[in-house]
Amino acid sequence: MKRERLEWLADNPRYTHRFAIRIGRYCRTATIKDVAEDNHLDWHAVKELDKQYMREQLARIGQPAPRAIGIDEISIGPGHSYRIIVSDLIRRRPIWFGGTDRSEASMDAFYTWLGSKKSGRIRLIVLDMWKAFRASAHKPGHAPEALLIYDKFHVMKHLQEALDMVRKAEYTRVSGSDRRFIKGQKYNLLTNSENLTQSGRDALKLLLAANQRLNTAYLLKESFGQLWSYKRPAWALRFFINWWDSLDDQGLPQYEKFARMVWTHWDGIVSYCHPDNKVPLGFVEGLNNKIRTIQRKAYGYRDEEYLRLKILTCMLPKR
Repeated sequence: MKRERLEWLADNPRYTHRFAIRIGRYCRTATIKDVAEDNHLDWHAVKELDKQYMREQLARIGQPAPRAIGIDEISIGPGHSYRIIVSDLIRRRPIWFGGTDRSEASMDAFYTWLGSKKSGRIRLIVLDMWKAFRASAHKPGHAPEALLIYDKFHVMKHLQEALDMVRKAEYTRVSGSDRRFIKGQKYNLLTNSENLTQSGRDALKLLLAANQRLNTAYLLKESFGQLWSYKRPAWALRFFINWWDSLDDQGLPQYEKFARMVWTHWDGIVSYCHPDNKVPLGFVEGLNNKIRTIQRKAYGYRDEEYLRLKILTCMLPKR
Protein backbone atom coordinates (compact mmCIF):
# COMPACT_ATOMS: atom_id res chain seq x y z
CA MET A 1 0.00 0.00 0.00
CA LYS A 2 1.42 3.39 -1.01
CA ARG A 3 1.37 6.13 1.60
CA GLU A 4 0.74 9.65 0.30
CA ARG A 5 3.10 12.41 1.47
CA LEU A 6 1.16 15.43 2.75
CA GLU A 7 3.33 18.55 2.88
CA TRP A 8 1.38 20.10 5.70
CA LEU A 9 2.15 17.15 8.00
CA ALA A 10 5.30 16.90 10.07
CA ASP A 11 7.49 13.79 9.99
CA ASN A 12 5.38 12.64 12.91
CA PRO A 13 1.88 12.44 11.35
CA ARG A 14 0.26 13.39 14.64
CA TYR A 15 1.44 16.99 14.17
CA THR A 16 1.29 19.54 11.38
CA HIS A 17 4.36 20.96 9.71
CA ARG A 18 3.44 24.39 11.01
CA PHE A 19 3.31 23.06 14.57
CA ALA A 20 6.76 21.46 14.14
CA ILE A 21 8.19 24.84 13.09
CA ARG A 22 6.63 26.53 16.14
CA ILE A 23 8.10 23.92 18.47
CA GLY A 24 11.51 24.19 16.78
CA ARG A 25 11.53 27.96 17.20
CA TYR A 26 10.58 27.57 20.84
CA CYS A 27 13.48 25.15 21.36
CA ARG A 28 15.93 27.82 20.22
CA THR A 29 15.52 29.57 23.57
CA ALA A 30 14.18 26.92 25.94
CA THR A 31 15.05 23.39 27.03
CA ILE A 32 13.20 20.37 25.67
CA LYS A 33 11.79 19.78 29.14
CA ASP A 34 10.31 23.28 29.37
CA VAL A 35 8.87 23.11 25.85
CA ALA A 36 7.32 19.71 26.56
CA GLU A 37 5.74 20.91 29.79
CA ASP A 38 4.40 24.14 28.29
CA ASN A 39 2.82 22.33 25.34
CA HIS A 40 1.75 19.16 27.20
CA LEU A 41 3.88 17.00 24.92
CA ASP A 42 6.11 13.99 25.38
CA TRP A 43 9.82 14.86 25.76
CA HIS A 44 10.81 12.62 22.86
CA ALA A 45 8.14 14.09 20.60
CA VAL A 46 9.50 17.61 21.20
CA LYS A 47 13.01 16.46 20.42
CA GLU A 48 11.99 14.85 17.12
CA LEU A 49 9.99 17.94 16.08
CA ASP A 50 13.00 20.09 16.90
CA LYS A 51 15.22 17.84 14.78
CA GLN A 52 12.84 18.17 11.84
CA TYR A 53 12.86 21.96 12.20
CA MET A 54 16.68 22.12 12.25
CA ARG A 55 17.11 19.75 9.29
CA GLU A 56 14.78 21.94 7.25
CA GLN A 57 16.77 25.02 8.21
CA LEU A 58 19.96 23.39 6.95
CA ALA A 59 18.30 22.15 3.76
CA ARG A 60 17.04 25.67 3.05
CA ILE A 61 20.49 27.29 3.13
CA GLY A 62 22.02 24.62 0.89
CA GLN A 63 25.55 23.27 0.57
CA PRO A 64 28.18 25.85 1.68
CA ALA A 65 30.98 27.14 -0.55
CA PRO A 66 33.24 28.98 1.92
CA ARG A 67 36.15 31.23 1.02
CA ALA A 68 37.44 31.68 4.57
CA ILE A 69 37.02 29.03 7.27
CA GLY A 70 37.75 28.74 10.97
CA ILE A 71 38.69 25.38 12.51
CA ASP A 72 38.28 24.47 16.16
CA GLU A 73 37.41 21.47 18.28
CA ILE A 74 35.12 20.85 21.23
CA SER A 75 35.21 18.22 23.91
CA ILE A 76 32.12 16.05 24.25
CA GLY A 77 31.49 13.62 27.06
CA PRO A 78 34.04 12.52 29.65
CA GLY A 79 37.73 12.12 28.87
CA HIS A 80 39.41 13.38 25.73
CA SER A 81 36.64 12.86 23.20
CA TYR A 82 36.74 15.60 20.57
CA ARG A 83 34.77 16.68 17.54
CA ILE A 84 35.94 19.20 14.94
CA ILE A 85 33.87 22.24 14.01
CA VAL A 86 34.45 24.20 10.81
CA SER A 87 32.87 27.63 10.32
CA ASP A 88 32.33 29.93 7.35
CA LEU A 89 33.95 33.12 8.66
CA ILE A 90 32.43 35.36 6.00
CA ARG A 91 28.84 34.20 6.55
CA ARG A 92 29.58 33.70 10.24
CA ARG A 93 28.06 30.31 10.82
CA PRO A 94 29.28 26.77 11.51
CA ILE A 95 29.07 24.52 8.47
CA TRP A 96 30.51 21.16 9.58
CA PHE A 97 30.62 19.08 12.75
CA GLY A 98 32.39 15.76 12.61
CA GLY A 99 35.40 13.54 13.02
CA THR A 100 36.07 11.23 15.92
CA ASP A 101 39.04 13.08 17.43
CA ARG A 102 41.56 15.84 16.60
CA SER A 103 43.52 13.71 14.14
CA GLU A 104 44.53 14.46 10.58
CA ALA A 105 42.18 11.74 9.36
CA SER A 106 39.22 13.40 11.10
CA MET A 107 40.15 16.75 9.55
CA ASP A 108 40.43 15.07 6.14
CA ALA A 109 36.77 14.07 6.46
CA PHE A 110 35.73 17.73 6.20
CA TYR A 111 37.48 18.29 2.87
CA THR A 112 36.05 15.03 1.55
CA TRP A 113 32.55 16.19 2.55
CA LEU A 114 33.05 19.63 0.97
CA GLY A 115 34.57 18.22 -2.22
CA SER A 116 37.86 19.02 -3.90
CA LYS A 117 36.41 21.77 -6.14
CA LYS A 118 34.98 23.82 -3.27
CA SER A 119 37.91 23.02 -0.98
CA GLY A 120 40.31 24.38 -3.60
CA ARG A 121 38.48 27.73 -3.52
CA ILE A 122 39.16 28.29 0.17
CA ARG A 123 41.42 31.34 0.45
CA LEU A 124 41.97 31.65 4.21
CA ILE A 125 42.01 29.14 7.07
CA VAL A 126 42.00 30.34 10.67
CA LEU A 127 43.14 27.61 13.06
CA ASP A 128 45.19 26.91 16.14
CA MET A 129 48.76 25.64 15.88
CA TRP A 130 47.72 21.98 15.93
CA LYS A 131 49.92 20.13 13.42
CA ALA A 132 47.20 17.74 12.21
CA PHE A 133 44.96 20.59 11.04
CA ARG A 134 47.82 22.23 9.13
CA ALA A 135 48.89 18.99 7.49
CA SER A 136 45.37 18.18 6.34
CA ALA A 137 44.85 21.62 4.77
CA HIS A 138 47.96 21.36 2.63
CA LYS A 139 47.12 17.99 1.08
CA PRO A 140 46.41 17.84 -2.68
CA GLY A 141 42.68 18.02 -3.27
CA HIS A 142 42.10 19.91 -0.02
CA ALA A 143 43.15 23.58 0.25
CA PRO A 144 46.89 23.63 -0.51
CA GLU A 145 46.83 27.24 -1.73
CA ALA A 146 44.94 28.62 1.27
CA LEU A 147 46.73 31.04 3.58
CA LEU A 148 46.92 29.79 7.17
CA ILE A 149 46.26 32.27 9.97
CA TYR A 150 46.79 31.25 13.57
CA ASP A 151 43.88 32.26 15.75
CA LYS A 152 44.57 35.15 18.11
CA PHE A 153 42.63 33.49 20.93
CA HIS A 154 44.80 30.37 20.88
CA VAL A 155 48.03 32.38 20.72
CA MET A 156 46.91 34.51 23.67
CA LYS A 157 45.91 31.35 25.53
CA HIS A 158 49.54 30.22 25.39
CA LEU A 159 50.58 33.60 26.82
CA GLN A 160 48.00 33.30 29.59
CA GLU A 161 49.41 29.87 30.45
CA ALA A 162 52.88 31.44 30.63
CA LEU A 163 51.53 34.13 32.98
CA ASP A 164 49.97 31.46 35.18
CA MET A 165 53.31 29.68 35.34
CA VAL A 166 54.88 32.94 36.53
CA ARG A 167 52.16 33.19 39.18
CA LYS A 168 52.92 29.68 40.44
CA ALA A 169 56.66 30.33 40.42
CA GLU A 170 56.20 33.55 42.41
CA TYR A 171 54.01 31.80 44.97
CA THR A 172 56.80 29.26 45.46
CA ARG A 173 59.52 31.93 45.58
CA VAL A 174 57.98 34.26 48.15
CA SER A 175 57.12 33.27 51.69
CA GLY A 176 55.20 34.39 54.72
CA SER A 177 52.71 37.23 54.42
CA ASP A 178 53.69 38.01 50.81
CA ARG A 179 51.90 34.87 49.66
CA ARG A 180 48.52 36.23 50.69
CA PHE A 181 48.54 38.65 47.74
CA ILE A 182 48.98 35.78 45.24
CA LYS A 183 46.80 33.09 46.74
CA GLY A 184 43.39 32.78 45.07
CA GLN A 185 44.15 35.41 42.42
CA LYS A 186 44.43 33.19 39.34
CA TYR A 187 41.06 34.24 37.93
CA ASN A 188 41.66 37.97 38.44
CA LEU A 189 45.12 37.75 36.93
CA LEU A 190 44.14 35.84 33.78
CA THR A 191 40.78 37.46 33.06
CA ASN A 192 40.46 40.60 30.94
CA SER A 193 40.16 43.53 33.32
CA GLU A 194 36.92 44.75 31.71
CA ASN A 195 35.28 41.46 32.69
CA LEU A 196 36.21 41.76 36.37
CA THR A 197 33.98 43.04 39.12
CA GLN A 198 35.10 46.08 41.08
CA SER A 199 36.30 43.86 43.93
CA GLY A 200 38.24 41.76 41.40
CA ARG A 201 39.92 44.84 39.96
CA ASP A 202 40.80 46.04 43.45
CA ALA A 203 42.35 42.66 44.35
CA LEU A 204 44.31 42.62 41.08
CA LYS A 205 45.61 46.14 41.70
CA LEU A 206 46.78 45.11 45.17
CA LEU A 207 48.50 42.00 43.78
CA LEU A 208 50.36 43.89 41.06
CA ALA A 209 51.49 46.54 43.52
CA ALA A 210 52.82 43.86 45.88
CA ASN A 211 54.72 41.74 43.33
CA GLN A 212 56.92 43.46 40.75
CA ARG A 213 57.57 40.37 38.60
CA LEU A 214 53.87 39.57 38.28
CA ASN A 215 53.20 43.23 37.52
CA THR A 216 55.74 43.15 34.68
CA ALA A 217 54.39 39.84 33.33
CA TYR A 218 50.81 41.15 33.45
CA LEU A 219 51.64 44.36 31.59
CA LEU A 220 53.56 42.42 28.95
CA LYS A 221 50.59 40.11 28.48
CA GLU A 222 48.19 43.02 28.11
CA SER A 223 50.39 44.83 25.60
CA PHE A 224 50.94 41.77 23.39
CA GLY A 225 47.36 41.87 22.14
CA GLN A 226 48.29 45.03 20.22
CA LEU A 227 50.05 42.82 17.66
CA TRP A 228 46.82 42.07 15.80
CA SER A 229 45.97 45.76 15.34
CA TYR A 230 48.73 46.39 12.79
CA LYS A 231 47.84 46.62 9.11
CA ARG A 232 51.30 45.95 7.74
CA PRO A 233 53.51 42.93 8.49
CA ALA A 234 56.63 45.12 8.86
CA TRP A 235 55.00 47.14 11.63
CA ALA A 236 53.85 43.98 13.40
CA LEU A 237 57.37 42.55 13.18
CA ARG A 238 58.89 45.72 14.66
CA PHE A 239 56.41 45.58 17.53
CA PHE A 240 57.13 41.90 18.25
CA ILE A 241 60.91 42.33 18.17
CA ASN A 242 60.65 45.26 20.60
CA TRP A 243 58.32 43.22 22.83
CA TRP A 244 60.75 40.29 22.81
CA ASP A 245 63.71 42.58 23.54
CA SER A 246 61.85 43.98 26.55
CA LEU A 247 62.04 40.53 28.16
CA ASP A 248 65.80 40.96 28.70
CA ASP A 249 66.75 40.85 32.38
CA GLN A 250 63.12 40.46 33.47
CA GLY A 251 63.63 36.94 34.83
CA LEU A 252 60.68 35.52 32.88
CA PRO A 253 61.83 32.28 31.20
CA GLN A 254 58.19 31.31 30.64
CA TYR A 255 57.77 34.38 28.41
CA GLU A 256 61.01 33.67 26.58
CA LYS A 257 59.66 30.23 25.71
CA PHE A 258 56.40 31.80 24.50
CA ALA A 259 58.29 34.31 22.33
CA ARG A 260 60.28 31.52 20.68
CA MET A 261 57.04 29.64 19.95
CA VAL A 262 55.55 32.78 18.34
CA TRP A 263 58.66 33.24 16.21
CA THR A 264 58.49 29.61 15.05
CA HIS A 265 54.91 30.19 13.87
CA TRP A 266 55.41 33.81 12.82
CA ASP A 267 54.23 33.46 9.20
CA GLY A 268 50.83 32.18 10.32
CA ILE A 269 50.45 34.95 12.89
CA VAL A 270 51.61 37.94 10.86
CA SER A 271 49.44 36.89 7.87
CA TYR A 272 46.48 38.53 9.61
CA CYS A 273 48.13 41.96 9.40
CA HIS A 274 47.58 42.18 5.65
CA PRO A 275 44.43 44.28 4.97
CA ASP A 276 42.93 41.55 2.73
CA ASN A 277 43.09 39.02 5.56
CA LYS A 278 41.07 40.82 8.23
CA VAL A 279 38.56 38.05 8.87
CA PRO A 280 36.69 38.00 12.22
CA LEU A 281 39.12 36.10 14.46
CA GLY A 282 36.79 36.36 17.43
CA PHE A 283 33.98 34.46 15.71
CA VAL A 284 35.39 31.00 16.43
CA GLU A 285 35.80 31.74 20.13
CA GLY A 286 32.34 33.33 20.28
CA LEU A 287 30.91 30.20 18.69
CA ASN A 288 32.80 28.07 21.19
CA ASN A 289 31.19 29.98 24.06
CA LYS A 290 27.76 29.52 22.46
CA ILE A 291 28.35 25.78 22.12
CA ARG A 292 29.35 25.52 25.79
CA THR A 293 26.06 27.22 26.66
CA ILE A 294 24.17 24.71 24.49
CA GLN A 295 25.94 21.84 26.23
CA ARG A 296 25.29 23.24 29.71
CA LYS A 297 21.61 23.83 28.98
CA ALA A 298 21.23 20.22 27.96
CA TYR A 299 23.55 18.87 30.67
CA GLY A 300 25.44 17.09 27.88
CA TYR A 301 23.74 15.67 24.80
CA ARG A 302 23.71 11.89 24.63
CA ASP A 303 22.29 12.10 21.13
CA GLU A 304 25.26 13.32 19.08
CA GLU A 305 23.14 13.95 16.00
CA TYR A 306 20.98 16.31 18.02
CA LEU A 307 24.09 18.15 19.25
CA ARG A 308 25.36 18.39 15.68
CA LEU A 309 22.08 19.94 14.50
CA LYS A 310 22.01 22.36 17.43
CA ILE A 311 25.53 23.57 16.64
CA LEU A 312 25.02 23.88 12.88
CA THR A 313 21.82 25.92 13.30
CA CYS A 314 22.73 28.04 16.33
CA MET A 315 23.77 31.03 14.19
CA LEU A 316 20.92 30.80 11.67
CA PRO A 317 18.00 33.24 11.87
CA LYS A 318 14.67 31.96 13.17
CA ARG A 319 12.36 31.05 10.29
